[in-house]
Amino acid sequence: MSADQPLAARMRPASLDEVVGQDHLIFPGSPLQLLVDGKTRTSVLLWAPPGTGKTSIADVIARTTSQHFVELSATSAGVKEVRAEIAAAEKRREADGTGTVLFLDEIHRFTKAQQDILLPVVESGTLSLIGATTENPSFSVNSALVSRSVLMVLRPLDVDDIAGLLARAIEDPRGLDGSVEAEDDVLATIAELASGDARQALNRLEICAETVIARDENEITAEIVGLVTGAALQRFDRDGDQHYDIISAFIKSMRGSDPDATIYWLARMIEAGEDPRYIARRIVVHASEDVGMADPNVLPIAVAAAQAVQLIGMPEARLNLAQAAIAVATAPKSNQSHDAINAALEAVRRGATDSVPMHLRDSHYPGAKTYGHGDGYLYPHSYPGHVVSQEYMPPRLAGTRFYEPTVNGFEQTVGQRMAAIDQFLKENSS
Repeated sequence: MSADQPLAARMRPASLDEVVGQDHLIFPGSPLQLLVDGKTRTSVLLWAPPGTGKTSIADVIARTTSQHFVELSATSAGVKEVRAEIAAAEKRREADGTGTVLFLDEIHRFTKAQQDILLPVVESGTLSLIGATTENPSFSVNSALVSRSVLMVLRPLDVDDIAGLLARAIEDPRGLDGSVEAEDDVLATIAELASGDARQALNRLEICAETVIARDENEITAEIVGLVTGAALQRFDRDGDQHYDIISAFIKSMRGSDPDATIYWLARMIEAGEDPRYIARRIVVHASEDVGMADPNVLPIAVAAAQAVQLIGMPEARLNLAQAAIAVATAPKSNQSHDAINAALEAVRRGATDSVPMHLRDSHYPGAKTYGHGDGYLYPHSYPGHVVSQEYMPPRLAGTRFYEPTVNGFEQTVGQRMAAIDQFLKENSS
């Protein structure tokens, strides 16, 4: 490593033991360890946000594996380059049995058709593929390639992981070699600002160190971090003013029917630069989770606010977010829609997946009647009150009730309506 390289490059792990925050993937006998030791030709897909260790893991394997290592990026290489490496891997294997590890960064940049060329060589073990992606492989990687690989999901690094890495970078001869120092709380602040991205944290540390040295000082202080990071420092402070804590306070304030606290936490997020689309999504979710049928009009308000955010953007969209958040906060509350779908899902997961009763099956396509589809179905609009007594559940769930309305807001009317239907059907069942 050259001193001219960025700190993040100089601090790349030299072994798997130096990779932080991914203990669930790195242990004796893990696929990654076996790749390093040259004891497997398994292919893996590394899925993770930027700065969590994908390239670092590949770099460790490149340095330590006994197999031939090739690195390509889908942003610059094409099918021609991949075919050339496949041909070379086949020759090495035939010549002396040497295996090849191909690291393909940003694999999602290849089309599904381009990814197809890897299928036969991965399946035959001609080479081991390490595919790195920041996008969900279920959508961005050929399903056949996913099935032939071990999917490894890297976790976002927490503050302690990153702070520990920063402390090591200050002392390590590859890093700052003790040229500066910093208190633990200052390193924690830098770590919090990085949002789980080790590379970003190391870059911030390097800028802070350069600023300190230029001032003929040797300590990185909170003041220096503030000068370097600017207003973004407001978003994460030493008192725990962090992304998840603030959104949690915002949600709980809406759920708790406190519009003033709701607006306060909304303002904190807006001022900190939180993505307004993320805020809008949370409001939409809780319009159903915490209000639901107690006031069905809140969900359209929340959805309209989310659309307004997309249409007009900030800062004007703060008004739409405020209106929707206040609508959720001041509405009557019911989580029965939430509980109903969860109860139904639990029933299905326990095996309640019976066939659709014959009278409820689709009878509109040619030949359906031959199979008895739709036989016995009673069309509600042909009966008084436009309801008729018939079973809509599979037999084993007959009579099961997943949704139980509360007496809050409009849901009281819903409950009365349901009770009236039950009574009407009992009286007219004969």
